[in-house]
Amino acid sequence: MSEATPPDGATAGAPVARPSATPLPPLTSLVPPWPGEHLPVRGGEVFVRSTPWTGPVDGADGPRERALYVHGLGGASTNWTDLAALLAVRFDGWAVDLPGFGRSQPPPRGRYSIRGHVRAVVDVLEHVVARPGEAHGRPVHLLGNSLGGLVSLLVASRRPDLVATLTLVSPAMPVYRVPPAFSRALLLLLVPGVPSLAARRMGAITPEESVRAMVRMCFGEPRKVPPERIEQAVQEMRERSEQPWADHALTRSMRGLITSYLRVGAANAWRAARTLRMPTLVLWGDRDKLVDPAMAPRLAAAVPDARLEVLERVGHVAMLEAPEATARAVLGLVETTAACREPLAAVDTPRSVRR
Repeated sequence: MSEATPPDGATAGAPVARPSATPLPPLTSLVPPWPGEHLPVRGGEVFVRSTPWTGPVDGADGPRERALYVHGLGGASTNWTDLAALLAVRFDGWAVDLPGFGRSQPPPRGRYSIRGHVRAVVDVLEHVVARPGEAHGRPVHLLGNSLGGLVSLLVASRRPDLVATLTLVSPAMPVYRVPPAFSRALLLLLVPGVPSLAARRMGAITPEESVRAMVRMCFGEPRKVPPERIEQAVQEMRERSEQPWADHALTRSMRGLITSYLRVGAANAWRAARTLRMPTLVLWGDRDKLVDPAMAPRLAAAVPDARLEVLERVGHVAMLEAPEATARAVLGLVETTAACREPLAAVDTPRSVRR
């Protein structure tokens, strides 16, 4: 299984990210979720929220590009609300609810696989690229967190013609030891029938209990999360609990994630990382309890054109916990690279992520 492990000793060599000094709008109040619409993808449709470009804070003319945000396991498009508001100084933004999450319908036959999520994101990217207006036809800045980071990496390796830059926020790269924050019982999700049992048990947890548990697990400093954000998350969880497929989406996607870790050869995510050619930002919180921060320099060294940023006192969801620092790292990447270069040619794709 050597193909599925990080490169041995490759923990140095990636340049440190340079934060942007671009003025950003203040986040002085609770930003409500951005509006959205359902978009067709292969096998169904997904819900996509859109954050309109605002331009520079001083009202001057500035670049107008496009970005797509992909959430993590158990998350939703609303995870990107604050970051998208900040990055609107440069981007028209879209944030997708992966199949079965947020307001998106479950995938056909309830098959939650990494391949299915990759296909959905590719379809949304093609839609964003084809939209009329400024930046029409240009590749998009792709940002993903956790499961969404893994999916985004595979999308970028498969369709580099669609991706201008890639930002990976604590991506769920393959590992073979269970993080301390997880119960080893999660490995039982590989056993047929167990995901359904787990879903039924999860259904007995109240939205309040679920949100507080997620905050403790995902944030570096849980006590600093504003009460308004907690209540907003609880309301979102209440809405999600009314969806009959919600718990199945979480448990079966976890099973799909663990299954993807067992792939070797051309289908492995570490091997895909070494094929990336677009400018890439690897961003991690040093208090990440779910994905070991020690993987950050390893991944940054594996990607040929990567920058590395590790945020202090931040956990697994930097875009939620430190949106301004995350925004400055993303803009720093974009401002120092040729973001609007000619699209790259599509490359051959491992079977695991082909249509």
